Amino acid sequence: MGCYDCCIRCIGAVPYPSLVATLLCYAGTALFCGCGHEALAQTEVLVKTHFAREPKDYEVMASFIKYFQFVIYGLASFFFLYGILLLAEGFYATSAVKQTFGEFRSTQCGRCLSLTFVIVTYILAFIWLAVFAFSAIPVFFLFNMEHTCHTINIQAESSPVSLQNWICIDARQFGLLPWDVMPGKSCGMTLAAICKTSEFHSTYDLYIATFAGAGVNLLALILYLVPTTYNYAVLRFLGRKGIR
Repeated sequence: MGCYDCCIRCIGAVPYPSLVATLLCYAGTALFCGCGHEALAQTEVLVKTHFAREPKDYEVMASFIKYFQFVIYGLASFFFLYGILLLAEGFYATSAVKQTFGEFRSTQCGRCLSLTFVIVTYILAFIWLAVFAFSAIPVFFLFNMEHTCHTINIQAESSPVSLQNWICIDARQFGLLPWDVMPGKSCGMTLAAICKTSEFHSTYDLYIATFAGAGVNLLALILYLVPTTYNYAVLRFLGRKGIR
């Protein structure tokens, strides 16, 4: 067999759906974890600079931010390992590998392992759907804040200053600060000035990237479901045909 034939057979043995899903999973995880980590740090800076006065006012929020940052470290490690496992399962269970290496023997252990990957991937997809929805909350908050600042800037050209001061964003309403924290909110041109700061724009952009990363990771998990379910169906079919 020539080198060309070997290369063609090796290329044919690649489980492309699992490979594409793995690349998307790594890209989404890197985007979600990296941008999410920095967005949380920028959120602490934004809140303590413009919405709180004393360190004790935002110490609960700071504790939660540190906790979620450690969770992000765990998520990055988990999806890195899980992506490798699913890719390996795709290599060993794909029909291309079976054709390349001749007769394939379906074992009970192999079918149980494939079924385990299917169940775990389904559970992860549902969990990550909730994470995807949850990551939209800070994007909505900052979008609302930017829209409010835009309204203030428009009214500044035609309305008295007293009317502008009634337009506010209260961080306590979003659970960022306790209700007894003062001032806890920002109004009028002060709020408009916050929207022009670099920390606001960087935080907004980071949360958008985090939201996009969560979406890419969700897409990767859905793509994983296709080859894993197919591989399990093939193994089960071979088991029923008595190919052991």
